[in-house]
Amino acid sequence: MTNGLDGVVAADTRLSHVDGLRGELVICGYSLDDLAGHISFEAIAHLLLEGQFEGLPDRTSFRNYLGAARLKAFALAAHADDAILLLEPLEAIRALIARMPDGDDLDAALLLLAAPGVLLPMLLRRRVGQSVIAPDASLSHAQDMLRMLCGDMPSRVQSDALDTYLVTICDHGFNASTFAARVVASTWAGLTSSFVAGLSALKGPLHGGAPGPVLHMLDGIGKPEHAAAWIETALDRGDRLMGFGHRVYKVRDPRADALKGAVRRLAAGSGVTPGRLHLAESVEHAALDILSRRKPGRSLDVNVEFYTALLLEALGFPADAFTAVFACGRAAGWLAHAREQRLTGRLIRPESHYIGPRSAAA
Repeated sequence: MTNGLDGVVAADTRLSHVDGLRGELVICGYSLDDLAGHISFEAIAHLLLEGQFEGLPDRTSFRNYLGAARLKAFALAAHADDAILLLEPLEAIRALIARMPDGDDLDAALLLLAAPGVLLPMLLRRRVGQSVIAPDASLSHAQDMLRMLCGDMPSRVQSDALDTYLVTICDHGFNASTFAARVVASTWAGLTSSFVAGLSALKGPLHGGAPGPVLHMLDGIGKPEHAAAWIETALDRGDRLMGFGHRVYKVRDPRADALKGAVRRLAAGSGVTPGRLHLAESVEHAALDILSRRKPGRSLDVNVEFYTALLLEALGFPADAFTAVFACGRAAGWLAHAREQRLTGRLIRPESHYIGPRSAAA
């Protein structure tokens, strides 16, 4: 790693690039616009892991390998005791994955890639007293997640919507959770250790814990005609509008449009009620107008969280599980970055600058 401009730590990666000024996200050489809604989660995971493991199957076979890994991951369900079921979904997944062997080969990577998508539906069903549904290795990852969650085979539009989401959030540069995973990988700890580090960083509300409150905002507004007044009052109180603004993007978050398109397709297929989508679009329009007037010069456009909330709600995930669904997709990025760091990087040890007191004797 090297020091970049303004003291920012920079490093070489082949995996993804975020251009905040242009509002572009590139993953393995492809624009997000060319990926989201066009390829499957299995395809993007294969693309991210390509060249990092000996024996990686071709893209067509990769789906079968991931399906087999879901069956192995299901064995972890036996470890979900009553104490784990009381935890928040992301914490429960972290506790179960922490019990996995800390391997560094392809089998370990596939098991970690599969595990969140198996454990989350299992945990959500068990906490409401429903029987657990075993994986079906013949299905796509998105199809199987929804089938294990709801008990029925999802429609094509539903599974496509979840696929679009998982692809959209699979990787995003050196964000906090990915960097945490790379730091651990740089010590030559195993993939499970790196993965748990990523989960732990994602748990923080400043990183992965914000989509749920978008629903609270929409519920508080209630009707499209109430949007402007509600937003003005919230800003007068100094509240942050959930789903708007991003630390990196100075223009619109490209992931927001990818997910908005998926939500519209869900609405056309009766997956999202038209009234819910109309409310969200009214809130988006009112918020952008008010923010441009009240905070001129600041880029506070819609981010990935806003339409994530509508999409995951429509697919049947409870709000407190949204961050865990995020982990199901970001798993591909964490694993790819952990392997890249292990294979091409060095121990990450940033230099610190001491600013504390010194004794006179020193």
